[in-house]
Amino acid sequence: MALVDLSAHTDAFNADPYPFYAALRTAGPVHRLVLGGERTWLVVGHEEARQALTHPGLSKDWLGSELFASTLPVQAVATSMLDTDPPRHTRLRRLVAREFTARRVESLRPRVQQITDGLLDAMAARPDRRADLIASFAVPLPMTVICELLGVPGLDRERFRSWSGEIVAPPDGVGADPRAVAEMTAYLFELVAAKAADPGEDLLSALIRTRDEDGGRLSPDELIGMAFLLLVAGHETTVNLIGNGVRALLAHPGQLAELRADPDGLIDGAVEEMLRYDGPVQHATYRFAATDLELGGVTITAGSSVLVALAAADRDPARFAQPGPDVFDIRRTGPGHLAFGHGIHFCLGAPLARMEGRIALRALLERFPDLAGDPEAGPPDWFPGTLMRGVTRLPLRW
Repeated sequence: MALVDLSAHTDAFNADPYPFYAALRTAGPVHRLVLGGERTWLVVGHEEARQALTHPGLSKDWLGSELFASTLPVQAVATSMLDTDPPRHTRLRRLVAREFTARRVESLRPRVQQITDGLLDAMAARPDRRADLIASFAVPLPMTVICELLGVPGLDRERFRSWSGEIVAPPDGVGADPRAVAEMTAYLFELVAAKAADPGEDLLSALIRTRDEDGGRLSPDELIGMAFLLLVAGHETTVNLIGNGVRALLAHPGQLAELRADPDGLIDGAVEEMLRYDGPVQHATYRFAATDLELGGVTITAGSSVLVALAAADRDPARFAQPGPDVFDIRRTGPGHLAFGHGIHFCLGAPLARMEGRIALRALLERFPDLAGDPEAGPPDWFPGTLMRGVTRLPLRW
């Protein structure tokens, strides 16, 4: 089997990875990949991706992986439910799900709308009628929401945003910046200590108080890992859902016109199609083969790492035949996508991200009926690497 090295096509791949995935899928659903000097397996077929995301032989435990444990600068960040297996994952997810309820999420709806309206007011007041959507809207909306939900409205958001970017989309496109991870972890230790000393009615305080059936609580490291996961994942995915969604609409004016004409009937489907067509997470985080296993006709030996390309799976013609996987169609019906994952690690924050996306996109289009790309802005700046999918800036005019 030929070894795939995407580093030879970095700029083209970052701008549009889908032709590369299509070529790989034609050759087979699973491939050997070199990424950042390490060899891994890349899953590009939809059915094989679903299998990998639920395979009992594929572990998410970073700390148990010989290949990657030594690269983690701070162990606390690898103790969240994202990076653990049952039974520990079961316990952690149950404790968080107990507090991160549908009722709590739904209660945020009026506040999400209020924040959205305030940010759009500020954009509308700009005399040049131009703005970078990412900086002016797509970042501050979910950042404000997740900070208020966790009870940290005083978070140093500029610094936190910088750390987050260096972790999920490092400049070298490969590994999280150890300095950023260490600095964010130290900050979160102080934050959790402050919350423990002066708790409120917020989610972080609830997580500090909550106990499982046996009376156990989240350990200090588990609290840090959970805060890390909720703060980073709680805003980065929604930033790119909004940014990628607006780019898709502007690139498909017919679809944009249909959505403007019937927002009540089409906004839910439009958000789902945005998630499928150009979702915010390109690859799921690493899995590790606990035993020898077979996937897509390929033998993966114990100790190997596996990446599931969610973006590739969601353009698989075997799954999305009509009207074609590369067609952006907000009226699409049929099988669901993998943008939020699948199985026990399915994104716990998916309902919040969907709600924020629907409110944000609908309000943006209603407020600026002639919204368009800024022709003077130059080419997009794409996120490096293969974890997140999106642009760092999206200049618009109206």
